[in-house]
Amino acid sequence: MYDELKVIVIRKLTAAFFTTTFISILLASLYFKDTQFEYNLGNQLMGWSFFYSIYVGAIILIYGSTISIALEIIKRKWFKMNDLLYVLLHGIFGLANGLFFAEWGAALPGMAAALFFALIDRWIYRRTSKQKPLKLFVLTPIVVCLATWGLFQIISPPMPPFTKEDAVASTTDGEGDITDVFPEQAGKWQGEINGYQIVRETSAEEVGDEKYIVTFTESWESNKEEGSWFLFYEVDRQSMTLYQQGGQQPDYYK
Repeated sequence: MYDELKVIVIRKLTAAFFTTTFISILLASLYFKDTQFEYNLGNQLMGWSFFYSIYVGAIILIYGSTISIALEIIKRKWFKMNDLLYVLLHGIFGLANGLFFAEWGAALPGMAAALFFALIDRWIYRRTSKQKPLKLFVLTPIVVCLATWGLFQIISPPMPPFTKEDAVASTTDGEGDITDVFPEQAGKWQGEINGYQIVRETSAEEVGDEKYIVTFTESWESNKEEGSWFLFYEVDRQSMTLYQQGGQQPDYYK
C-alpha cells in the first residue's frame, strides 16, 4: 500500500509541476498584452511566470493534488470509473473556487487547469505503466521555459545606453527628497533665501561602465557667515546609493 501511494504521489507532483509551469507562462503572456514592457522581455516574462507560479502552484499542489489523489484512491478501491469520467470529475472540482466566490471568471480557468492536470496525470500513468521514465514531464517544462526566455530576449530591442542625464534624472525624480531643491539637470541655480546668497549645483561624473557619481553641492553666504555642503550618489541602471555626504547646512533648512 505504501509503495503504491508513493507512486501515485510522485505522479501527482510531476503533473502539478508540468501544469503549473505551462499555466504560469500562459498567464504571464496574457499579462504582457496589457503592459508596456520594451526591453529584456525574456526576463520580464520569466519574472511574471515565477510570480504566477507561486499562486498557481500552491493551489494545484495543495488543493488539486489532494483532490486528485482522493479521486484515484476512490477509483481504485471503491468505485471503478473510466478515464473520461475521472478527468471530468477533476474539472468539476476545478470549478470549486469560482463557485464558492460566485465568480465565473475564476471558475472557468480553474476548471481548464484541472482538466489539463488530469490529462497530464493520465498521460504519465500510461507511460509509467509501460515502464517509460518520467524525464519527459520533468525536462519539457524546463526546456519550454528556456526556449521561451531565449525567444523573447532575442526579439527584445537592445537597451539604450545609460547616460549621465539618465543618472541625474534618477536622483532627482523623487518627491519629498532633499535633492528636490537642486537643478533637475546638470547645471547651477543661484538665488537668495532669507538673506542668504545660494548657489546650488548638480553634476555627474562617469566612474565605470554606465556607473556615475552624481554630486549635489550647495554653497551659501550671508553678511555674517558662509559655508557649503554636498551629497554624492553612486548611480547605475539598477540602483542608487548615497556614497558620501558632508559639510554644514545653513539655518534656512531648519
